[in-house]
Amino acid sequence: MSTNPEPTAGGALHRVNPAHLSPPRGFSHAVTATGSRLVFLAGQTALDGDGRIAAYTLPGQFRTALTNLLAALAECGGTPADLARVTVYTTDVPAYRTHAAQLGRIWKELAGRDYPAMAVVGAVRLWDEEALIELDGIAVLP
Repeated sequence: MSTNPEPTAGGALHRVNPAHLSPPRGFSHAVTATGSRLVFLAGQTALDGDGRIAAYTLPGQFRTALTNLLAALAECGGTPADLARVTVYTTDVPAYRTHAAQLGRIWKELAGRDYPAMAVVGAVRLWDEEALIELDGIAVLP
């Protein structure tokens, strides 16, 4: 079993990636959490401060949605390393797969290399009609 034996910044999360599972790319298979405060992050799309979609490509929307998610987390006193779980909802799974490398670079730029447990879920449409992608998450703060 491959684990991250060092606690994250807050000392609350350990990433677990069993050696007999497919090597994870851009996510962790499991995350154990011990902390004192859970933060449940609402779904974030590419809305700007005026409530309008700020980007029209999937990578552009991913960048804005992730920025929004991390801003909400920061307001709670958390950092990207505190994310235990992130779910990505997209209206176009094939496009998500096509752009996976670019999305991974955006993740590393904004959130670093501490990957939470993640899932990508296809959706017919999202609440914001022009949204191609939405991210929500759970963080554990010390």
